[in-house]
Amino acid sequence: MDVVNQLVAQGQFRVLKVPLGFIKVLQWFFAIFAFSTCGSYSGMFRMSVECKNRTYSDLKIEVEFEYPFRLHQEYFRAPTCVDGDKETVFLVGDYSSSAEFFVTIGVLAFLYSAAALGIYVLFFDKYKENNKGPLVDLGVTAVFAFMWLVSSAAWAKGLSDVKTATDPVQVVTLIRACSEKVADRCREVHDPVMSGLNTSVAFGFINVVLWVGNLWFVFKETGIIAPFMRAPPPQEKPASDAYGQQGTYEPDPYASNQGGYQPDYTQQGYNQDTDYGQGYSQQGAPTSFSNQM
Repeated sequence: MDVVNQLVAQGQFRVLKVPLGFIKVLQWFFAIFAFSTCGSYSGMFRMSVECKNRTYSDLKIEVEFEYPFRLHQEYFRAPTCVDGDKETVFLVGDYSSSAEFFVTIGVLAFLYSAAALGIYVLFFDKYKENNKGPLVDLGVTAVFAFMWLVSSAAWAKGLSDVKTATDPVQVVTLIRACSEKVADRCREVHDPVMSGLNTSVAFGFINVVLWVGNLWFVFKETGIIAPFMRAPPPQEKPASDAYGQQGTYEPDPYASNQGGYQPDYTQQGYNQDTDYGQGYSQQGAPTSFSNQM
């Protein structure tokens, strides 16, 4: 607990809040869900065989199967409807390769995600040192993204075949009394529940999305893209004027409040007492001309 408190105090867990660490946590969880829902599965279905002689009938034939789905090794006992003997009937198919491949990728992805989270929290500075950690992480992430795609697609096809091989309607035809019409009636009683296996396929493709999406965030940590992301050139700032404002200062010659030279006509003799002023009336007509008239 002291180590955890120290890491929290140093802010080491902050990497889990960014996409690089947060997606790795999701990969860790969904890898668990993927391989556990597939690897821990066990199913069962029931059939009934009614013979003409009711004492030979068997109305509760239970067939069990489980991971890794080597169905050719699973068998059950069915009545022959001829006498009291029963025959051994084996299921058809071996789908262990796709199931085991899917579970193996899930376990390895879980272990790598846990190890990567530990490095992110404890040794993130060394992880980014010399750019070796992000490059290795990028390569491993790309491999797991591809392997998740291949294993999920293979398991989806394998699951479809498992459903067909464990369909009670198809299995009934394997019973000799039913195929030879010796029995009066052969029917299914209970279908196997495949919801857990369907969920495992869904988790597999979710992992594909998570690992492919994480490629971008790991790639950014490598710094390979940094030389291609050029900053925009700095913009030149206009010179400041004497008043502290940007742009050049242009005085307004028409402003009445501006300083500078303004001619004062009243100081140069241009008033009503000059010779020129005496020759005009207030209406603008020359007074000397009116006197001559």
